[in-house]
Amino acid sequence: MSLGLSLRLAIIFAGLNLGWEALQLPLYTIWWSEPWPPIIFALLHCTLGDLMIGSVALALALSTVGQGWATDGWARRRVAIVTTILGMAYTVCSEWLNVEIRQSWAYTELMPRIPPLGTGLAPMLQWLLLPGLALSIATKMDQTSPTSRPTKARAPTASSTQHSQ
Repeated sequence: MSLGLSLRLAIIFAGLNLGWEALQLPLYTIWWSEPWPPIIFALLHCTLGDLMIGSVALALALSTVGQGWATDGWARRRVAIVTTILGMAYTVCSEWLNVEIRQSWAYTELMPRIPPLGTGLAPMLQWLLLPGLALSIATKMDQTSPTSRPTKARAPTASSTQHSQ
């Protein structure tokens, strides 16, 4: 993966996750019980965590099913699916550990929960939707960027068509 595509993907994924984290905050008790500084810290901390989880999941997906992913649509889909599955698996474990065992954070009654572990629906949807969306946006941008387009042959100019005398 090129450095430009990696950076573009990281920025897109971080932006999508920052927006998602902000929108789902009212589903967590911190929104209702804490002043702004801890809320903002949690928002940035969770977004950075999402970026780290996504980076590891993507690296594992690329190393296992990513052969030819830059040019092959099916390979890109495989990478998106494996990245999504890994991100969702981590999320189920992390949400269960931090909500039920450590009690590091808590859901409000507004958060729909999925059995059997009671994982919140919002974080599950986040990992179901955002990795594929970010990969799709980043690769489409990479395919349409001026640096990725083939260069056109130059039309002959008057000076290049004149023979030396």
